[in-house]
Amino acid sequence: MQNNTVLGRGSAAADPRFLVIGKLLKPHGVRGDVRVRPLTDDPSRFSLLERVYLGKDALRPLTVTDIRFHKDIVLVKFEELNGRDAVQHLHGQLLHVAIEDALPLAEGEYYLFQLHGLDVYSDEDVYLGKLTSVIETGANNVFEVKGEGKPILLPDIPDVIVDIDFDNGRLTAHLLPGLV
Repeated sequence: MQNNTVLGRGSAAADPRFLVIGKLLKPHGVRGDVRVRPLTDDPSRFSLLERVYLGKDALRPLTVTDIRFHKDIVLVKFEELNGRDAVQHLHGQLLHVAIEDALPLAEGEYYLFQLHGLDVYSDEDVYLGKLTSVIETGANNVFEVKGEGKPILLPDIPDVIVDIDFDNGRLTAHLLPGLV
């Protein structure tokens, strides 16, 4: 699983065009470096960046010229932004990477956005509803499923999530006592 927010979803069935990988913090030094809080499960991916996109709706392409790691943040220098004044106003903006530039995932890994809209069935083949959101907690993610009645919250743990079949748009869950 990769923890990435998405942008550019044209429709519920469309794949996103961009993944959020970080949030810009304050400038670092005087040459235009900016501190970035990684919003990805693998901050080392920053060392591979060449082109990123900045903003919310209208994304601005930027060329990465330097990456350094400092404690739990990443220091990034962009070719197009020189000097502290050029990056001072960027605080809070999101840093994106094009989906085609995303790191390949290992077998069994997925991006959270891929779960949205999956049909959810019990392991007894009872339709429970559609997966509508993923709640990120400290221990494990929780999948919210909306069907006929009240929403069902399924913890993303091996005892509950039996199978995720992206090809058929289906998630199969074992319902432990008390989940429904």
